[in-house]
Amino acid sequence: MSEKLDRRKKYTRKVLKEGLITLLAQKPISDITVKEICELADINRSTFYTHYNDHYDLLSKIEEEITEDMNEYLNSYNYPAEEESIQMTRKILEYVIENKFMFQTLLKKDAAPTFEKRMMELTRGFMMNNWRGDNHLGKAEVNYLSTFVISGAIHVIKDWIAHDMDQSPKEMALMINNFINYGFSYLE
Repeated sequence: MSEKLDRRKKYTRKVLKEGLITLLAQKPISDITVKEICELADINRSTFYTHYNDHYDLLSKIEEEITEDMNEYLNSYNYPAEEESIQMTRKILEYVIENKFMFQTLLKKDAAPTFEKRMMELTRGFMMNNWRGDNHLGKAEVNYLSTFVISGAIHVIKDWIAHDMDQSPKEMALMINNFINYGFSYLE
């Protein structure tokens, strides 16, 4: 009986998440109602409220799930130091491809404003844990540098998604890594 209930819970949560993502593809979270999500998912509102407080709570749970999933995904790989940055970026891009619609939707300007911040924090964590610099920079400089690098990389990825992922993850990973390491001198 418990297994049947767990399957039903999983199904309910799945269709509610899919419903919200579908609506987010059309409009920002602030314009979405629980009623719309429930109608799309064919779930009644009392069932929705059994699982989530409101549509913002549902969005937060989706973001948490993706963040945890990406974290596990990235932690499952181990590369030599000299190629780690490129390989980690490539793995992130492969994950984005596997979850294309979700990322297209959640990284849209007004759809889910907190998602990009969560991705930045996740990436910053990996960057700081794996950074092997000689630490001649102060803490504030390291923080601003990581913000600069991660923001640029996220916006390149958003542009890549907007161009229907026209480059392979390997090509994009090399490009992003070269942009980070060489900046404008890469163009020369």
